[in-house]
Amino acid sequence: MTEIQDADTGVTGAAQAGRAQSSVSTVHRLRSVLAIRPFRRLWLVTYLCSVGDWLSLLALTGLVSEMMNSYRWQSFALSLVVLTQLLPGILFAPIGGVLADKFDRRKVMMVCDVLRGSLFISIALIGSPVWLFVANFLVGCCAMLWIPAKESAVPNLLRRPDQVESANQLGLVMTYGISTISGFGLYSLIAGIPAYLNLQGGNLEFNIATIAVVINGLLYFTSAILIATRLPELSGRVSAKKKEVEADKPGFVAMFRDGIRFAAATPLVRGLVIGMIGAFAAAGVVIATAKLYAQSLLGGASTFGLLFVAVFVGLAIGMATAPRLARRLAYNRLFGMTIVGAGITLVLVALAPHLWIALLTVMLVGTCAGVAFLTGLTIVGSQVEDEMRGRTVALIQSLLKIVLFGASAGAPLLVALLQKRTVSVFGHPMEVDATRPVMLGGAAIAIVLGLVAYRQMDDRREEPVLSSLFAAIRGRRQNKGLLIAVEGDTREDTSVQARRLAAALRAEGLEVLLAADPEHDERRLRTMLSSAELAGVRAQALVAAAVRADVVERQVRPALDEGSVVVMERYVDSPLAHFTATSSLEHQELEGLVDWATGRLRPDLTILLDRPVADGKSIALEHHWRVQRLLSEMAASDPDRYVVVEADGDADVIAERVRAAIVPLLATRKRAVPEAAV
Repeated sequence: MTEIQDADTGVTGAAQAGRAQSSVSTVHRLRSVLAIRPFRRLWLVTYLCSVGDWLSLLALTGLVSEMMNSYRWQSFALSLVVLTQLLPGILFAPIGGVLADKFDRRKVMMVCDVLRGSLFISIALIGSPVWLFVANFLVGCCAMLWIPAKESAVPNLLRRPDQVESANQLGLVMTYGISTISGFGLYSLIAGIPAYLNLQGGNLEFNIATIAVVINGLLYFTSAILIATRLPELSGRVSAKKKEVEADKPGFVAMFRDGIRFAAATPLVRGLVIGMIGAFAAAGVVIATAKLYAQSLLGGASTFGLLFVAVFVGLAIGMATAPRLARRLAYNRLFGMTIVGAGITLVLVALAPHLWIALLTVMLVGTCAGVAFLTGLTIVGSQVEDEMRGRTVALIQSLLKIVLFGASAGAPLLVALLQKRTVSVFGHPMEVDATRPVMLGGAAIAIVLGLVAYRQMDDRREEPVLSSLFAAIRGRRQNKGLLIAVEGDTREDTSVQARRLAAALRAEGLEVLLAADPEHDERRLRTMLSSAELAGVRAQALVAAAVRADVVERQVRPALDEGSVVVMERYVDSPLAHFTATSSLEHQELEGLVDWATGRLRPDLTILLDRPVADGKSIALEHHWRVQRLLSEMAASDPDRYVVVEADGDADVIAERVRAAIVPLLATRKRAVPEAAV
């Protein structure tokens, strides 16, 4: 992104623009992710494969209908196509997870796409209904191997862990939005060829369906070519340092067993799995009873369609609002709470007496489900280590298929057993449809399992749940105060400007805490390292994280809870950049350690002092260039949180630039800070 600097203030124009409205921040976040070339190419691959998935649903259904002469078989065409693609998820998703963690994910995806393309071409060439269903089953198997490899590779293509959420948003929009419209639109274009060309006679419908299947196969071949030639970064996780570890990995069965043990022994993943079971069970009940529920509202096919429209509108709203809620409520809390919310709103759906009430409550269920789904994917991508991520994704995919299949099959049986009942209310007979108690049962399952998931994943039990939730809904941050970080390459710049900024904010009438003293922290760190005689890079990183965690818990969080504005120099970014530049550790490893040490507490605003690197010794000069480059990349990846200020010149001039940049921004954020703090 091109940055324009104000000639008088030296403040980056990109840092001043777009902060007044949250929609601009969302655009910045998504654009910063799409600016990453490997992710952008993977996004295109996702588009091709998703279009192929949706196109195959209609193309194979049309081909089955043309192959079968029986009206009865034609009525089951869509169900059989869906069923043969659903079954592989139950059988092959765990295998896909092990393959994604054991082998090169790029090669796994490439082979699966070649197989899928070949299977679709074979369907068109053989022309047998039996082979169509067999090949469709095998296509579903390849998809269950492809999805864990793709999903677990996405975080490795990003610059920062906090970009995982935006990447998931873009992936869901592509899979269930753009690709859906493109796939169905492409089939409509293909199916309309006879009308466009005024063709008549012959077996046109069969030929058109065959053409659609062939095009479907070509889409997967194109995807395989792009992965092979344009996405070498998918193999990037196997660095030179990791090849020895890859060679020592256990066998297939042992890795599968380790994945199950990891999910059972890790509270975060265990809670995630339990919550997903509750969410999928409730979703399966809703899907299975939707037709009869529409009839209970005295509606027909149009009501049935409106209910599904309401669900998908709610899903879109939930996925769009999830990032805003996540800024004010931790992912680990948000996930379980939204599943409980989905269960509570499902109770309202079951009790809804009128169509419009039903549509509104169904949309609320979809909203909660959208937030939970995006949050769950973000947790897997940002908090599950790379070695286990593929198996975790596969476990969730497998549970999705199993639970949906079981709920969809069990709910109609319960409805058939309960049947309609007539009860007396104040002496008046009232007919109760069997779908209502079944939905109440699904809601109870979601609420109970959502609560269990919340208890497993909540790492802030000392904080009141309801007050945090209401604050998030009202648009307020969890912290009452405001955290401002001053970052830069040299300690001299950050120390002077942090003190002057604190004084300027106090002059504005704010309660300000100038947190910590980097020199004092540096002495503490060196004392701890020398006394413990720690020489290893990882050991030193752990000690540095412990010092930072102590400052956050002892000074920063209490001041934020009291509503103060906290100014802290060299909070995270500068130490992280310096440590990365001088050590052999990967940036992602250090960033994960920092997130753990600070409890994922990120500054509300970060001032990056951008000073040109002065001449000096070659080694020192190279180090400063690396640090400056890392800091610039951090600012570019999250432009709505950074203010880049030119730090070349007199300290007074720089201080005025910082004050001119920060004070107007604070004025726009005072509504989010309690009056006691301002």
